[in-house]
Order: sequence, then structure tokens, then C-alpha cells
Amino acid sequence: MIPFVDAHIHLWDLGRLRYPWLTPPFADDGPNGSVEAIARTYLPADYRAEMARWNVVGAVHVDAGAHPGDALAETGWLEGLAERDGLPSAIVAFAALDDPDLDVALAAQASHPRVRGIRHIVNWHGDPRRTYTPHDLTRSDAWRRGFARLAAHGLSFDLQCYPGQMPALAPLIAAHPDIPVIVNHAGMAVPGDPDGMAEWRRGLGALAACPHVSVKLSGFGFARRDWTPGFVRDTVRTLIDLFGVDRAMFASDLPTDRLFGGIDAQMEACHAAVADFGEEDRRALFGRNADRIYRLGLGL
Repeated sequence: MIPFVDAHIHLWDLGRLRYPWLTPPFADDGPNGSVEAIARTYLPADYRAEMARWNVVGAVHVDAGAHPGDALAETGWLEGLAERDGLPSAIVAFAALDDPDLDVALAAQASHPRVRGIRHIVNWHGDPRRTYTPHDLTRSDAWRRGFARLAAHGLSFDLQCYPGQMPALAPLIAAHPDIPVIVNHAGMAVPGDPDGMAEWRRGLGALAACPHVSVKLSGFGFARRDWTPGFVRDTVRTLIDLFGVDRAMFASDLPTDRLFGGIDAQMEACHAAVADFGEEDRRALFGRNADRIYRLGLGL
């Protein structure tokens, strides 16, 4: 089977660090519905057991929503896991880009050998059931100044936002070609919005015009909780049309995506979506691109 570098996973130890979003009480009215089903410790052995069929040769850990005060502790814990268990291969850590002391936080994160980038979730939506933040941080001057500081620390940025925010972000991203940007979870379409899928295509098109922006083929359940293989195929093919084979990469988003279905069914749908591609293109989508973009040094 083609080697898989999983471009987006989460690990957590609920007895070690604070994860507010994984702490009771749980409710169904948030952006992801109730997360009670995944609110238990999840370690490399758990991940490997779930992914046993899929020839995982590396994985990128993306900030798992630990309390901001535990962000550095999370990175240190992950480094220890990697030394003992071989995963994760790289880390995308948390830092709030509007933090007045951002440079201190970025320097501290970048000092860890496996840290490659930063994620600061900025999904804002007018619907309170959809939004992750009380206002659109990406329009803040402080946030935009913080984004520009990533290059000085050699860090990429994992962008998790909604399509409606993308057109305004595109000029900022274009102005900083030295900051690689990786769009999370297939751009998180909101099909229920008026013109939602067209807005998704427009927003991603604006970002794809920047050659230093890539996209993760993951998180299909964020757009449609009852996703189907056909929805996965349409999403994947649209994104590859926009970004090209060399700027797209598959990811499991385990264990979060288990909220929306079984991982084997998801991986089967992903493989089926590109089954007619040549082997070199499939190797790029399932491994080589993540290896290159996150500087893993696996030599795929």
C-alpha cells in the first residue's frame, strides 16, 4: 500500500493537561456537536491501532485545543512522546497571534526540534452555533501583525477559518510568501449558508492563487456531518483542481473526525476519490507533499 503521512492528527492525555472543549458538560449545539465520544485520553498506540490498515509512516500533530496556558507544556509532552513512541513526526503548536508577547511565545515554541508551525483557530461565523470565536480575529490589526511575525521564527501557519473569511485573508497571505500556509479541513464549507458552496469555491480560489498555500484533504464532516463517499470525492476533486496535486495532502484528523464516522470508511473514500490518478500523484497526495511541506525528512 502507498505510504501515508497523516498531515493532521491529535493526541491528548486528559489527566495531564487541560482541554476545555473536552471537559463536561457536553452539548450538541456547538460547531461540532457533542464531543463526548472522543473525550478520553488518546495516545500513539490508540492512533496506530485505529490506522492499522493504512501504512502510516509519519504523522503531523496539530494543536489539540489545550488550554492556552498549557500550550508549551503540550509541545514538551509531544516531544517526549515522539522520543519514546516515534510519533508525532512534527508538531504544529498553538500561539495566539494577537498576543502582545507573541514573539516570546513563538521563540519558545520554535525552540522545540519538531515544531514546524503554528495554528490559531480563527473560524468566525455570524451564526452563534457555527462560530468558534466571538468576533473575526483575522480583521484585527494585532492578529495581522502577529501573522507577519511567523517568518522571523521559521514557522508555517495552519489556517482554520470559514470560506467567508478567505477573500479578506488572501491579500495578507499573498504579502508574506515566506510564510507557508496550510488550509485545514478542506476549507470547512458551510453548505447551509446562502450560496455556501459557491462561497467555498471562491474563497479557496483566492487562497489557491498564492503559490505558498496548500490544503488538507480532511475534515469532511465539518461541512457535512453525514458525509458520503460521493461528497468526499467531489470535495477532493474540487480542491485538487484548485490547488494542484502538489499542494494537497490527505489527513485523518483522528480522533476528531470519528465524530462523523469510522476512519476506515473515510480512508476508503479518500483512496476511491483518486483511484484513477497515476501512482506518483497518489504518492504525492498521501505522503510526499506532507513530507515536503512540513519538512519531515522522510525522503518519500
